[in-house]
Parts: sequence; C-alpha cells; structure tokens
Amino acid sequence: MTSPADNQSVQHAIDRLGWIIDESVASLHHQYDMLRQQGMSLPPGTLEGLQAIRRSLDTLAGQINREIVELDQLRALAGTAALVTSSLDINQVLNQVMDTVITLTGAQRGYIVLRDPVTGEMAFRVARNLERETIDEGEFIVSRTIVNQVAQTGEAVIATNAQADPNFSGHESVMIHGLRSILCVPLVVRGTVTGVVYVDNRVRDGLFGETHRSLLVAFANQAAVAIENARLYQSVQTTLAEMTEIKELMDNVFSSITSGVITTDTEQIVTTYNLAAEHILNAPGLTVLGQPLGRVLPVIYAYVHDLLPEVFRHGHEHTIEVDPTVPGRGRTYLRLKITPLKNQDVIEGITIVLDDLTEIRQRDATLDVARRYLPPTMLDHIQSLDGLGLGGERREITILFVEVRPFNSFPPALAPHELTDHLNLHLTMGADTIHKFTGLIDKFMGNEIMGLFNTQLNPSPDHAWNAVQAGLALADEFARLLADLGEEPIPYYTIGIHTGIATVGNVGSQTRREFTAIGDSVNLAKRLQESARPGQIIISDDTRRHCGPRLSDPASGISLIESSLQVRGRRQATTVYEIRRAQPVPER
Repeated sequence: MTSPADNQSVQHAIDRLGWIIDESVASLHHQYDMLRQQGMSLPPGTLEGLQAIRRSLDTLAGQINREIVELDQLRALAGTAALVTSSLDINQVLNQVMDTVITLTGAQRGYIVLRDPVTGEMAFRVARNLERETIDEGEFIVSRTIVNQVAQTGEAVIATNAQADPNFSGHESVMIHGLRSILCVPLVVRGTVTGVVYVDNRVRDGLFGETHRSLLVAFANQAAVAIENARLYQSVQTTLAEMTEIKELMDNVFSSITSGVITTDTEQIVTTYNLAAEHILNAPGLTVLGQPLGRVLPVIYAYVHDLLPEVFRHGHEHTIEVDPTVPGRGRTYLRLKITPLKNQDVIEGITIVLDDLTEIRQRDATLDVARRYLPPTMLDHIQSLDGLGLGGERREITILFVEVRPFNSFPPALAPHELTDHLNLHLTMGADTIHKFTGLIDKFMGNEIMGLFNTQLNPSPDHAWNAVQAGLALADEFARLLADLGEEPIPYYTIGIHTGIATVGNVGSQTRREFTAIGDSVNLAKRLQESARPGQIIISDDTRRHCGPRLSDPASGISLIESSLQVRGRRQATTVYEIRRAQPVPER
C-alpha cells in the first residue's frame, strides 16, 4: 500500500515531466523558427507528438490525482472504521461517524437521524459541521423529504445540483435553504433501516459523485453496526442501572424492616434472608443463603416442618408463636408467619416472617413483677416518669399518710415471718385501696404508706375528694380485714390528709432515682397522721375547702368534727376535721 509520501513523490514526478515537456516544446518552437529562416524544418509530427504526450500526461495526472484522493478516502475509511467500532458510548460513536463522513465527502454539514425503536419515528441524534462542531438544533437545515425517502426505501440518494434537478427542485426545504449537493445513505442492520446519514453543501454543485456514494454506503454499513452496538450497550447499561437501583432499594427496604424475612424455593433452599433475620436467629447470611432451610436454620425448622406441605400444596397461611433456644441468645419468643410465595397462581416457594417478641415478653414479665411493688398508674406512665429527669415542679397535690397498724398491736405470739405476713396483708389492702381512687403510692415506710394524688403521673381535678374517699375506704377495708383474721374489731389505723403546694418529681442520681413529693405540705400531712388517734381520719381545712359541698352534702353520708390541733413544728394551732361515715359499713 502506498503512503502519503509515495503519493507526493508521484505527483512531483508528473509535474516535473510536464515541465520538461513544456520546456521541450518551447525550445522546439524556437528551433523551428530558426530552421525556417534557413529553409529547413523539424521532422514531421514532432511538435504534435510532444503536445499529445503533454495531453496524455495531463490525463494521467488527473487520473492519478483522483486515485490518490480515492486512496486517501479508503485509507481514512479503514482507519476511522476501527476508531468508530472501538467505543460503546453512543454519543461518542455518533460524533465520530459524523466527523468521518464529513472528512470523506468534504460536505459542509452532516446529520445522523435514527429510528426510535419504540415509536418507529425518525429523530435527529447528531449534527456536525466541517469544523467538527456540534450544530444547535435550531440551525438544522435538511431536506426531510429526502431523509424520509431514504429511510423508507433503504436506497441512497445523491443530487449534484438539487436546485436544478427536477427530482428535488419541488422540495420546499431544498428551495428555501438553497441546498445544492446532497448525499443521503441508509444505516442498515440485518436488513432493517435503523437510520440515515445525510450530508449536503449549499455552495458547490457536483460535490458528490458515485465514488462518494459507494464510499459512504460502505462506511455506513460499518457505522450502522457500531451505532446499533452502542445503542444496545446503552440500553443494557440503562436496564442494568435500573435493576441495580431496584436491588439497592429492595436491599434498603429489607435491611430497614424490623421483622425477619426468609424466603425459599420449592426445594426449601433459602433465597432471601434479611439483616433482621440475621440478628433474630444469630446466623450470618453468608452461611444461610443458598442452603437448605432445615440444615442451616434448624432452630425454626422444627416448628414449621409439619406446616410446609400444606403451605406448598394448598397455599394456606399459618401464624404461630414459638419459644426456641437460639444459639448465642438463649430462650427467645418469636411469632412466625408462613405464607406461600406465588407468581400469579403458581407457588414458587414460601415466605417466613419472624417478629421478635422476646423484649416484649421480658418487659411484660418485668412489669408483672413491678406491679407487685408499684401502682398501675405509675406503670402506665413509666415513660413519662423517666422523661421528667432529675428535678421536679411545684404543683398542688393531696397527700395521704396512713399507719396501717402499730407493730405492738399484732398478737405477741406471732413468729417473725407470721408478723411479716400479717403486716403485708394490711399494706396490700391499703395500697390496693389507694390505687382504687387513683392515688399513687409514694413509698412504704415500715407499717406506713404515703399516697399522692394529682401528680404528673395521676393528674385529677378531684384529687382532694379522691383522697378523702380513699381514707374512708381504708377504714372500711381494715375493719373487714380484722373480721377475716378473726380478731376483735378494734380500729388500729391512723390517717392524715392535707392538700397544698409541694415539689413533685424525681430525686436521686442518674442510676437510681425516686419519684416523690417534698415540702411543708408533705410534712403537715404526716403530722396530721401522727396526731390522729387509732381509728381517726384527720383532714386539713385546705382539703375540706377543696372538697367543697361534697363533704357537707347529706347524701355523702359523711360527718365532720371540727377541732384545733397544735401541730409539731408550727406556732399557731391548725384547724382540722375528723371525718366519719354517718352510716355503718355493711358486712360482706
């Protein structure tokens, strides 16, 4: 194959031969004139022969130039075809194809129009000029009629002077835009026209010939395959990106689900195993996925084994609660929901959803224990209690102190454990009664109980009246308890109730705290209880005023006895009231 340097040498040799011939003809003309003056002449046909040689040389030079141009085009075609097929980026391939076409044809502009694989419509994809610059869409100047003709027939179209050619002069776009030289060839892949390559020139006539058409058709056949490959690659990449995005979304969804999710195929091979299932069953996914369910997860397989045939055959769903011993976790409590995995109506596997109930069961068990020591109100508001933090707030409350029974009043023959049992009976009776009237047990102090009404945990606008009712109910319950124990109906209890402002909240440390009330109001309630005689319920004047007409209403069945009491720690006497039931309590 000749190189560009060889072509240049040939051209130089032809030019030199032409110069020699021209010089020879000029010299012979001069000699001819001199010979004529002396009556002599040149051999016949000498000048004509040289001129014929000159014409032949010009013809040869033109032929060689055309062949050199065609050779350069073929060389460019071979080089750029490899370049075009080296990339799978659709935009890069389209630009390379268009730049190559313009280089091969010498056109001013070039366009690639591709058929949309979904709609079948022809759409412009790239437009380039001689300077290898992208043409804006607003500057598109093209004969759409020719484009559509080539796309429909699959035959190349060439126009050497579209303005004068009757086949094209009737096209509006040709006349308006002054298009002259036009060449349009199809892009064909496996016998199907996938687009067209269009080039034109608005200045020169006869720019494109049959050689250009053949050359461009040959290149277009290669370019069409490269474009289709790039387009398919882009489609695959887009699909892959969408699948990856969906997979990442599903992975995120599965990882964020707090329930464990396990799926298997019809052979009971695990196909899905999310992060929650790993934590619940303490088994990493790498050891579970792709393995038989019964072999890698025997801890749950034992519970679902008998249900699987029915799920596979009949598509039934089952929900069971089990308490397996999970390695590394110990005893757990799980709810398993087994459902068929269907594709339309065909069962292709099973899905097992695991809900870990362990913490809930443990919490319930803890609360069951706590209920023996704490009132229901505190348990119901336990989260609010923790949210209070250390410290408290000033608020109006009613405080009830009750000594359920003096230690020296129990039968002296009781053994220590029997004394404790008797005391617990009284304390339990007292606590239950205070709870019944929305009271909150602040603490047990030996044989005494401190109850609070209207704290942050048991707010009530009727807190004073609730405390009074609790006090009267305590008297009734203690009387019944003595009757049940077979003892003399001697009232041993002393009760003091006061309503006032106190600081209510958490005291203690970050690791150990207690919800309580502190302040002078608490002290006064305690002093009232200490001042009461056995069987007495003493309330303060503040509590009486908060209860309003309820205490004086005959329908309440309550009588009040006013007195003045010198309370320890106070200089002035305190007005107090003893409350009693006007009617005796009916026996059970």
